[in-house]
Amino acid sequence: MSTNVLRTADGWWVVRGDRAVPVDTRAVTTADLMADRTAVREAAHSADKGTSVADLVALSPVTTPCRVVAQMVNYRSHARDSGFTGDVPPAFFRKASGSVSGPAGAVVRPSHVKFLDYEIELGLVMGASLPVGTVVEERDLPSYVAGLVITNDVSARDVQLTRTQFYESKSYPTFTPTGPYLTLLQPEDFDHLLDLRLRLSVNGELRQDRTLADMIVRPARALTLLARFQRLDPGDLLLTGTPGGTALKAPPKPVEKIGALLPPAVKWKAFFKSQAKNPHYLRSGDVITATIATPDGRIDLGDQRTPVTDANQDPR
Repeated sequence: MSTNVLRTADGWWVVRGDRAVPVDTRAVTTADLMADRTAVREAAHSADKGTSVADLVALSPVTTPCRVVAQMVNYRSHARDSGFTGDVPPAFFRKASGSVSGPAGAVVRPSHVKFLDYEIELGLVMGASLPVGTVVEERDLPSYVAGLVITNDVSARDVQLTRTQFYESKSYPTFTPTGPYLTLLQPEDFDHLLDLRLRLSVNGELRQDRTLADMIVRPARALTLLARFQRLDPGDLLLTGTPGGTALKAPPKPVEKIGALLPPAVKWKAFFKSQAKNPHYLRSGDVITATIATPDGRIDLGDQRTPVTDANQDPR
């Protein structure tokens, strides 16, 4: 069975129901913890009754600096929303690890960003090095992936689209809420990955809801493709794409064809004028709730709850 690990300012904890038991480890980083799995197992089987999880303030279980890589358009439902009608070629981009934040901290919208979007994603946390040239089969996943986390690939769409700038649009501080738990998996748990259901709500309204069965490129294949050019190490993070239901959607085909004939400045002005009527973009005061779990609870990554605030406001 999987083991949920929490990180606080006081260290690492194994979560057992509504209680948390401290892990007796000197590990400071996520990579350090991956090298001390014995301490995690001892905490999981300890007779210590621990402390209430409700009394702990969770930090991101993925420590930084680290590599943060993301897959682009990796769910069929998202591909449809994005206007793709044929095969979607696999693609990756990097995010600054400075964007990683905790599971309850505020998502802070920079003052120049008008169209802030959400993207729930399953994060794979590496437990071993993945050298360039590695080929990963399904049976090999437990050898490389230690665990899973909830992530939210927050996106400044006006920066992303007008500048074709993924790195900046997704790398502002607080743009990768992560956690609450690092869910460490046993080899047999990997057989249940496709049952994981990703759900994201804004102010209680369900926006995204799909299982991993909707994925285009699944984790083993994604790691193989990524390893053609990118090394990963323990503690590094791969975001595996988001389902449909984000605020941003491609315009109807006739409108898109007309837009292609316009000068870029005119096209984007018209596009964002229409997007200004879209109520699904994030605004200050919104609360994003994200969960990832199997229906039977065998794997449950916890609940991520992040408020949205503007950069000129108190993020508390």
